[in-house]
Amino acid sequence: MEIYKSRSGNYLQGLIKTKTKYNTISLLRLLSIVLFLVFGFYHIKESNYLFLSLSIFFLIAFIVLMRFHTKLLFQIKRLEALISINTNEMDYLENNKLPFENGEEFIDFHHPYGYDLDIFGNHSLFQNYNRTATYIGKKTLAQQCVRLLPNEEIILNQEAIKELTAKLDWRQEFLALAKISQDTKQAYETILKWSKSNSTPLSKVIIGILILSPVLFLGFAVAYWSTSNSFFLKVLSLIFVFNLGFLGRFMKRIQLEIAHSSNIDKIISHYGLLLQIIEKEDFKAEKLIHLQKQLTYQKDKASVHLQQLASLFSSMDTIQNLITGVLFNGTFLYNLHIFKVLIVWKNQHTVVLEDWLKVIGEFEMLNSLANVSYNNPDFVFPELNTNYEISFSNLSHPLLSKKSRVGNDIDFQPQSFMILTGSNMSGKSTFLRSLGINMVLTGMGAAVCATKANAHPMPVLVSMRLADSLSDSESYFFAEIKRLKQIMDELERQPAFVLLDEILRGTNSDDKRNGTIEVIKKVITKNAIGGIATHDIEVCLTTNQFPETLINKCFEVEIRNNDLHFDFILRDGICKNKSATFLMKKIGVI
Repeated sequence: MEIYKSRSGNYLQGLIKTKTKYNTISLLRLLSIVLFLVFGFYHIKESNYLFLSLSIFFLIAFIVLMRFHTKLLFQIKRLEALISINTNEMDYLENNKLPFENGEEFIDFHHPYGYDLDIFGNHSLFQNYNRTATYIGKKTLAQQCVRLLPNEEIILNQEAIKELTAKLDWRQEFLALAKISQDTKQAYETILKWSKSNSTPLSKVIIGILILSPVLFLGFAVAYWSTSNSFFLKVLSLIFVFNLGFLGRFMKRIQLEIAHSSNIDKIISHYGLLLQIIEKEDFKAEKLIHLQKQLTYQKDKASVHLQQLASLFSSMDTIQNLITGVLFNGTFLYNLHIFKVLIVWKNQHTVVLEDWLKVIGEFEMLNSLANVSYNNPDFVFPELNTNYEISFSNLSHPLLSKKSRVGNDIDFQPQSFMILTGSNMSGKSTFLRSLGINMVLTGMGAAVCATKANAHPMPVLVSMRLADSLSDSESYFFAEIKRLKQIMDELERQPAFVLLDEILRGTNSDDKRNGTIEVIKKVITKNAIGGIATHDIEVCLTTNQFPETLINKCFEVEIRNNDLHFDFILRDGICKNKSATFLMKKIGVI
């Protein structure tokens, strides 16, 4: 908390100083252009070369000041982004607000655990962990949240996240540049669509004309300037008209090439800056080095190639301006030359452009997970095994407040499946969610909310929170049956970590009990690990038939001073206390 407060204060001081410089440069820039015009006027009036020299001097000064002005504007945006980053972290840690995108567009009601465990949406895992600012970064983090990595990749992610956790300055600089880019899904997809579209190179004849026509124009212009012969002026006019007509033949192709490219040059330029900061950093983790090595192509850094592309798109903007477009193209076929180079760039870089953007996404994903580790130094990285062993010490839900969360120990050896009982509000569902979320984090290579963890990463299958689908005329009960079928089908393919919470609520008590028992028998025969929460005590007796596989666990509630007390501590055995009758009597229901 204090580190973010200190950094925010330092960046604010820097912003104030930079804005002062920016305002000073703005005034000097205005003064220089005024003096340029004044001395230019007096030179025309009096033909005094001193005034001409002064006019040229202030024009150069204006251009230099413009460059300083642009650099200072970038620094202002950078400092504002850094202040926002640190302020957001303070607000988040103080539980004032959750100022991060929630990824609701990635919600998939049919995913094995995405909806049940609140991976996306308001107050979701994604929203709490998300520290991305580009579309590809957000997409990469979302994809990582809903898929299980092989053990080797999990270990690589763990090493990368550990290294990035310590690189606070670098992570925040990277995020600041990403925020400045103002990247969007549309911009990202436009760039990829452009890179994959087929563009036939210009023929040798056309390239010959591209070279010859500007040379002829320049030659006749020099001849006219030297001789003032009107013949040369007529030829110049003909070449000018020819060039515009020649360009017109390619206008449709040019327009297609730059369609929807507004501000694309700025976004590509910022992509280049993001790649540049990756290229310059000294990494030790194997995955980070591997990603960094992908950023070299044709002996140049990827950032150099992207800056070239940004410059080409920026140069193509002149075709939208009537005056500059006619002047530049009538004389030197300027936009056609840029078009030629743009096609060459595309054809040479199609295979690598998307890979470079994926590197940005990977780093944003890893930075997000590293930020969580930095904010939660008590979280640990699980040790991995391939023996279907899963155990957590002091396990809790990572999104619960540090002050209020209660940790519990759980070991799925020798019994691999637990039947969990407890009254409402005692903590059953929260505990199941804690198990599920931490298994998901394990499969991503992220740190888990526990003091010790040893896990065999497995697919996570959950039936906890389903939704009616009016559009599909599907009831909650039928949706639950379909989810159970989905779980069973997946267990046919491979063992998995299964969490079930009060299943079959849409039927009568006997049917629910018998169905629940049969589901338990089925999942343990498929070597599932995990647990099921239930209120039915008779379901718990199933442990007598399978004592080597099933175990009863519970959360208890105590009545103290005529009030309910929940300690949220996991215990062995079956829940004995009941709170429903007590609560109904207390509030006057019965």
